[in-house]
Amino acid sequence: MVESRNPKAPPMTQAEFDQARTIYFERCAGCHGVLRKGATGKPLTPDITIGKGTDYLKVFIAYGSPAGMPNWQTSGEMDEKTVDMMARYIQHEPPVPPEFGMAQMKQTWKVIVPPEKRPTKKMNDFNIENIFSTTLRDTGEVALIDGDTKKIINVVKTGYAVHISRTSGSGRYVFVIGRDAKINMIDLWMPVPDNVAEVRIGLEARSVDTSKYKGKLGDFSDKLAIAGAYWPPQYVIMNGDTLEPMKIVSTRGMVVGTQEYHPEPRVASIVASHFKPEFLVNVKETGKTLMVDYSNIDALKVTEIGSAPFLHDGGWDSSKRYFMVAANNSNKISVIDAKDGKLAAIVDVGKIPHPGRGANFVHPKFGPVWATGHLGDETISLIGTDPVKHKQYAFKQVDTLKGPGGGALFIKSHPKSRHLYSDAPLNPDPAVSQSVVVFDIDKLEKGSVTLPIAQWADLKDDGAKRVVQPEFNKAGDEVWFSVWSAKNKQSALVVVDDKTLKLKAVIKDPRLITPTGHFNIHNTQHDVY
Repeated sequence: MVESRNPKAPPMTQAEFDQARTIYFERCAGCHGVLRKGATGKPLTPDITIGKGTDYLKVFIAYGSPAGMPNWQTSGEMDEKTVDMMARYIQHEPPVPPEFGMAQMKQTWKVIVPPEKRPTKKMNDFNIENIFSTTLRDTGEVALIDGDTKKIINVVKTGYAVHISRTSGSGRYVFVIGRDAKINMIDLWMPVPDNVAEVRIGLEARSVDTSKYKGKLGDFSDKLAIAGAYWPPQYVIMNGDTLEPMKIVSTRGMVVGTQEYHPEPRVASIVASHFKPEFLVNVKETGKTLMVDYSNIDALKVTEIGSAPFLHDGGWDSSKRYFMVAANNSNKISVIDAKDGKLAAIVDVGKIPHPGRGANFVHPKFGPVWATGHLGDETISLIGTDPVKHKQYAFKQVDTLKGPGGGALFIKSHPKSRHLYSDAPLNPDPAVSQSVVVFDIDKLEKGSVTLPIAQWADLKDDGAKRVVQPEFNKAGDEVWFSVWSAKNKQSALVVVDDKTLKLKAVIKDPRLITPTGHFNIHNTQHDVY
């Protein structure tokens, strides 16, 4: 890292600077950026932070805000000394990380079990389609959990703070990516599912997916993998069997609208098109969706669609034609037509939308809709997604619901459910962050009911107990939640019966350390949400 100390900033020792740099990467860079130019979170460059002063910054870091800034001190995840150190650190110039190219990637690439030595058929009795891949954030692992028995199958070593798990088109492999840009490929056919390949594609990352197109243009299912980096700002196409890196493409460039150069346009989310052999690569800071034609990566064709800056996460509508992606600090949802390869609409929504994959359901009046919650306010926005039978509502915000409060990260429903769930794990009020709200889709006007998920977990210590990421099982009759506390505190998973909204099971295991996101294999494979 290239360090540049600011003489106007408060003093720090070298040891403090190094420690703060690590903490910033682990806790802050995802929202505020490596170079601290902001995106989901506000910019934290010295021209802003020095004027605020150390005392002001300490209060903000310690107590958080209803707009999604975690309360690092009052939640117990940082002590007063650490908060003071971080308040001083962000007044210095951000250290610039080095680049990470093909030579560095090849040094990290490992094929643990070559394709020819892998099973030719499923070698276990697990109901693979109902396995959950659960991130154990601070241990650098994922827990593979049997959704039928609620037992841990294996705890697999991965990169740090796995952001997502994605299922291959065939449903055989799980690809996970850590915030340290390490990708692990897990074979679910093995007697005990485990890693078969790994690689690092940068220094910080969030997104991975695999080719899923199978049609008249060819069968590309499982042939390729793709990952996007936060640093360096780039995406990488890999061999789908081995993770061998094949092509690196930089995303540095000009911002939509202002046409100003941005040095850190991070790859936020990637999905595989079902209509063409294409990946949809969403570039955060420049506000561009790149339609990457992977049919010939030696002559790569990229269609650039500009919408709005700070593209983040999103998901398909129920037809899987339209990708709904949050431009979160622009307070908009961009609608990308994957069939025609164009921008279908830009929809104004609430403050800092953060849908995860969002939630699809059929509204009694508006027909098929897609929903998102928000980090910055308590609203849930419903957007019509049927331009054929409900044209008057298509790609418009047709309604808003009152959600749990600011700090919402994930919203979820299921085709076999008539409920809509929303969390708010980053809300500074423990009563909000430790529960979820549920809406009856057929009676939305009656508002939500609150489920005390953390209370149901019955944990014995004083951890933060943030409840995060509702995820349905394959059948759509159970909803799983993580109850996420610090690394030295007890955490758990809570399973709710979707029909009765009653507690069904609590999964406690000493190996469940800092569980956050979890992904059902069937639902992830088929983009069911």
